[in-house]
Amino acid sequence: MNPILRHIGTGLARFLARRRHLHTPSPPTPQHQLLANLEPGDVLLVEGDTRIAVAIKYLTQSTWSHAALYVGPDGHGFADPRHCFVEADLIDGVRSVGLDEFAGLHTRICRPIGLRAEERRALIAYAVGRLGAQYDLRNVFDLARYLLPTPPVPTRLRRRMIALGSGDPTRAICSTLIAQAFEFINYPVLPTVEYRPAPTRDCPACLAEVLHIRHHSLYTPRDFDVSPFFQIVKPQIESGFDFRTLQWDRAAAA
Repeated sequence: MNPILRHIGTGLARFLARRRHLHTPSPPTPQHQLLANLEPGDVLLVEGDTRIAVAIKYLTQSTWSHAALYVGPDGHGFADPRHCFVEADLIDGVRSVGLDEFAGLHTRICRPIGLRAEERRALIAYAVGRLGAQYDLRNVFDLARYLLPTPPVPTRLRRRMIALGSGDPTRAICSTLIAQAFEFINYPVLPTVEYRPAPTRDCPACLAEVLHIRHHSLYTPRDFDVSPFFQIVKPQIESGFDFRTLQWDRAAAA
């Protein structure tokens, strides 16, 4: 990228990364419950509160604006031993962070089903190996266009519009990084499905289901939520939720 454009892009990125402290009806996930229920290989979706999160949530028509891969706290050589996630940050690029990075935010755990231990290790190693890659600043210019004012974008075009950037493999955005990691181990996230004729003597009209890997640049955080291959883990339920223990303020509701 041209040095002048990079300088402008960096300044714009810092502007877009500022938190807006918007009111959200979604309660934050308690940190202790979140940590107790995470497993290496889980994808953590985050309802962000930055300016750029507004654009991503609009384009994807989703609660989720960010995704991070939980890799566990041990054995990755992170400078800070408390770090246990790999994510692509707008300013710092692909980096490791701790659980406190998502404190006070609404999150969701998406768990890939059926991974063997060696596949899980390969998934994590791929993501850790991308540490230091830079966020594609071309995304910054594109996303900024959808903030002031927010334009009426047809639904059929939104996924293409989020497929931003130069396509340079040394750069990343949050969902692209994680989609590439799962693609590396041939694990499906949200593939496109094609039905081809597969006639047999007993079933001349039978069809075979063939999956096509969607290009990683087309993935958004919400895809891990709606994927049929990821289990949604809700920490409060997994931690032994009992509605009978809730305390209600009946007077306030009267």
